[in-house]
Amino acid sequence: MYKYDPIDQQIVNERVAQYRDQTRRYIAGELSDEEYRPLRLQNGLYIQRHAPMLRIAIPYGLLASKQLRKLADITKKYDRGYGHFSTRQNLQLNWPKLEDTPDILAELATVEMHAIQTSGNCIRNITTDQFAGIAPDEIIDPRAIAEIMRQWSTFHPEFALLPRKFKIAVSGTTQDRAIVQAHDIGLEFYKDSNDQMAIKVWVGGGLGRTPILGTVIREHLEWQHILSYCEAVIRVYNVHGRRDNAYKARIKILVKALGIEEFKRQVEEEWAHLKDGPLTITNAELDRVAQYFEPMPYETLPAHDASFDAAIACNPAFATWVKRSVQPHRVPGYRAVTLSLKPHGKAPGDVTSEQMHVVADLADAYSFGELRSSHEQNLILADVKLSDLFAVWEKARAAGLATPNIGLLTDIICCPGGDFCSLANAKSIPIAEAIQNQFDDLDYLHEIGDIELNISGCMNACGHHHVGHIGVLGVDKDGSEWYQVTIGGKQGNDASIGSVIGPSFSAEEMPGVVQKLIEVYIRERHEDERFIDTVRRLGIAPFKAHVYADQKKEPRHE
Repeated sequence: MYKYDPIDQQIVNERVAQYRDQTRRYIAGELSDEEYRPLRLQNGLYIQRHAPMLRIAIPYGLLASKQLRKLADITKKYDRGYGHFSTRQNLQLNWPKLEDTPDILAELATVEMHAIQTSGNCIRNITTDQFAGIAPDEIIDPRAIAEIMRQWSTFHPEFALLPRKFKIAVSGTTQDRAIVQAHDIGLEFYKDSNDQMAIKVWVGGGLGRTPILGTVIREHLEWQHILSYCEAVIRVYNVHGRRDNAYKARIKILVKALGIEEFKRQVEEEWAHLKDGPLTITNAELDRVAQYFEPMPYETLPAHDASFDAAIACNPAFATWVKRSVQPHRVPGYRAVTLSLKPHGKAPGDVTSEQMHVVADLADAYSFGELRSSHEQNLILADVKLSDLFAVWEKARAAGLATPNIGLLTDIICCPGGDFCSLANAKSIPIAEAIQNQFDDLDYLHEIGDIELNISGCMNACGHHHVGHIGVLGVDKDGSEWYQVTIGGKQGNDASIGSVIGPSFSAEEMPGVVQKLIEVYIRERHEDERFIDTVRRLGIAPFKAHVYADQKKEPRHE
């Protein structure tokens, strides 16, 4: 992973000192709320419903064990002993004291971390596939380019006050696991006909109030020009994006208003001034950064391991965990392990300081001291030997990190919702917990099979509900909390936006609603057909009919 050089460290240290003085002046009454607000947002600090929230950057989801230990110590010392991994692969602290936040940032700087540009109308954390560098279906490891883009976008003076926040995702695999189509810019790496690295560029994707999947603006971009091309895209957006209406300020609205051809024309016109200039990435620069992402010192191992096979054969619980939580690796004898942060009855994505220390220890002992966070809000050990999987499982299970529900109904993506967020219209976490309790039978979950359920507490869609096979959106109706349900959403190469099945539901009804959706699926599915496949084949009508059947109630909220 990327390591700071003296300039990187100096920049982060200077930012900490700057923010410390800004916070001191605010607490002393020398800065007003209005003056302090953009300063704290530049450093990832929100004021939430009950307390401040600090969002800590984890570039493209990659963490060193020492960094996770520092996060664990910070949550113990300055928060309530836990953190929350978000859908942008970052970590959020929900209960820090305002006066402590400069000290938190100072501690983060000692392990090459910060909270810069995790908030505000700027280029946010660049996200990628959690299996980047080790996935068998990977064509190109995008992390070196992602790091170069991170350095380009950090403190970019022209893009510090965009019309709205701006999100970029990169992917270099056959199967997209970074939702590139749902981002302001999505970058899809591939090998062209000359066996050279090239990039397909998507623009204008995004969820939120107006969910739109992106459109391809350029099928083939030479990798050397990715910075200048992205700069041209963002410049056009910066000039023409709406600043008079926050709901229409994202690039997706501009692309839709102009049309992709006119938007592309303007981008190409702007790019003509930038192409082949200082933003061109040289081979030397790519090589310099790529060395930080060279393959780990893998051993030469056989593709099979007798002790692993024996453990699978004699331990059904271990076999079940392997089926759901262990993913293929491109190097023989190794696997990737997803540690579930979705134990039943707990808030999805939450992890205690004690658990963070366990994961850091596991990373040191079994995965070269590194780990990843996923946009599905789980943690990954990317480089585990087959022969070590049983030991990893035992230690993870003892720490509550081995629930075998990865990819199943209770592997819920969920934002913090109304329990914390001041923007939320309704609570998300209690709905997730209620659904987990409804489906607490692991055998039944495995019978249901692969299914994605996403929950957002408001239209900002931090829980990505639009692309969930089942999506749940909290809405405010006359001061009370209701929940709108969509089905048919999907991430990946064939991404889709879900369709609303009908009027919204009360919190108490939500577990039963999901149960009814599953009942239709089990009744109607073909052999080996996933929930999303059944929805696409049948449409929403039979699901809607079953959910709303025999309801004799007062009129519902639309």
